[in-house]
Amino acid sequence: MEIQNILEEEDREVFMILSQTYLEWKEAVRRQARQEALEEGLQAGLEEERRGMIENLLQVRFGQLDDSFNLVIEGLLSLSPGESSRLLIESAREELFKRFCDLTPQ
Repeated sequence: MEIQNILEEEDREVFMILSQTYLEWKEAVRRQARQEALEEGLQAGLEEERRGMIENLLQVRFGQLDDSFNLVIEGLLSLSPGESSRLLIESAREELFKRFCDLTPQ
């Protein structure tokens, strides 16, 4: 009987240690997931802001934008901010379409 009690006590201790370890692991996973979601949201917000800036500059320079500008916008987004800003300021409409669409706008 005494051996049985000792084994049960040891089993309970092992179970408690494993339970605590599991809870700590689970909390660490949750924290990591929250951090990753926060970083992804921040990155998406920055990309959206940059897209808006590019669209606004194109609209100021060339008037109303139609769907033909989508490839130009995507191309500008793929460049560094400095390079895309330089092109937005210096390039004519036709130059942007030639560079990013390999055609001229209709």
